[in-house]
Amino acid sequence: MASDRRDQAVRAAVAHALLSDSAPVAALLDTAGVRASAAALRAAFAAVTDAPVLHAFAVKAAPLVPVLRLLREEGLGAEVASPGELALARAAGVPPQLTVLDSPAKTPTELREALTLGTAVNADNPQELARLDPLVAALTGAGGTPPPVGLRVNAQVGGGSIGALSTATDTSKFGVPLRDDGAREWIVRAFLERPWLTRLHTHSGSQGVPLALMATGVRAVYELAEEINAAAGRHQVDTVDIGGGLPVNFASEEETPTYARYARLLADEVPGLFDGRYGLVTEFGRALLAKHGTVLARVEYTKTSGGRPVAVAHAGVQVATRTVYDPASWPLRIVAYDAAGRPKSGPPLAQDVAGPACFAGDLLAVARPLPRLEPGDVVAALDTGAYYFAHHYAYNSLPRPGVYGYELEPDGTVRFATVRSPQRPAEIVAESGGEHRDALVRR
Repeated sequence: MASDRRDQAVRAAVAHALLSDSAPVAALLDTAGVRASAAALRAAFAAVTDAPVLHAFAVKAAPLVPVLRLLREEGLGAEVASPGELALARAAGVPPQLTVLDSPAKTPTELREALTLGTAVNADNPQELARLDPLVAALTGAGGTPPPVGLRVNAQVGGGSIGALSTATDTSKFGVPLRDDGAREWIVRAFLERPWLTRLHTHSGSQGVPLALMATGVRAVYELAEEINAAAGRHQVDTVDIGGGLPVNFASEEETPTYARYARLLADEVPGLFDGRYGLVTEFGRALLAKHGTVLARVEYTKTSGGRPVAVAHAGVQVATRTVYDPASWPLRIVAYDAAGRPKSGPPLAQDVAGPACFAGDLLAVARPLPRLEPGDVVAALDTGAYYFAHHYAYNSLPRPGVYGYELEPDGTVRFATVRSPQRPAEIVAESGGEHRDALVRR
């Protein structure tokens, strides 16, 4: 079980001093779990279509080169949304033909680089499409063949429970709004005027968005593809990029909803998309990694305030930014271990788990029932494999923690691999302009 592997890994991390006085925060990634999630994704869509499917991992969910390399080895490509993410995907060995560039604010340089490399591009809006016109013409005029180019469409099917992650609302910043006056007609005309425009892209959101709403958005864009192809008199739109966004269960160990459930729902709701006429692209991120990541932090001090116990640990806003600033939307499960990394027992006691940052709201959990924590114990924030430890927030110049992948050997020992080394004080100084120390001093 994943929880058993995690318990073994925590104890081994303490024994190997991955978590220590000099490194009081460490992040662990269960590579066997990641591989299993990638296999489940591939199998889910293979069960409902024989058409080609590119599963492009959303790099924003875990912008770590070794992680992208692992996923590449498991048959996934990359969805990137910035020059930095494109560079990470290339460093991980993801080939251009398995890479998709999405972003609502691409510069001409970004577009030119993507087209030259052979990376697929999804244009976000009419102005970007107009910007692509001369770039594609220059490439074809020089005898080149442009990579696949698509248009992102906002299906405007509504939002979920987390507004910031709902991307198919009436006023979403993403894509061409399908239901605005004249928009549908403009989209069809834009395709007819550009034979090289062969894809449609949609994404309704992620955490907090019901699967049924996601499927409704996919169906709306499939129907648009059919309309475009009918107007063109040929199969111009040959691929539909359905985005990602599978929600994650943060309440228990259960991995739900599953990719298989979502794929079956899509096949039932949009059967024409799975009959072999259209290639598919997916852009899942959080669901592939979240359940397989754990942040470990030493408890430095314990105290009581207002009658409630408080454990002050070393992990807080710097590794769990979303939870600290929006705890109602992003609650995390917390597990207690003793100083040797063994699961801690004892009667549950409501206590706060506080982080190290200098503001009152830096809390991983409030009044959480846990065995009484003591200095030297270890707290583990679960389900943090995506959008947590990979997205360091440098409040108080707190260092980035080391990230370690782990696997269990047949003899039960734990093997660790360094994904990212712990950040050193000298690196913090360098990132903070250390080489320009006297830049603002009058001479």
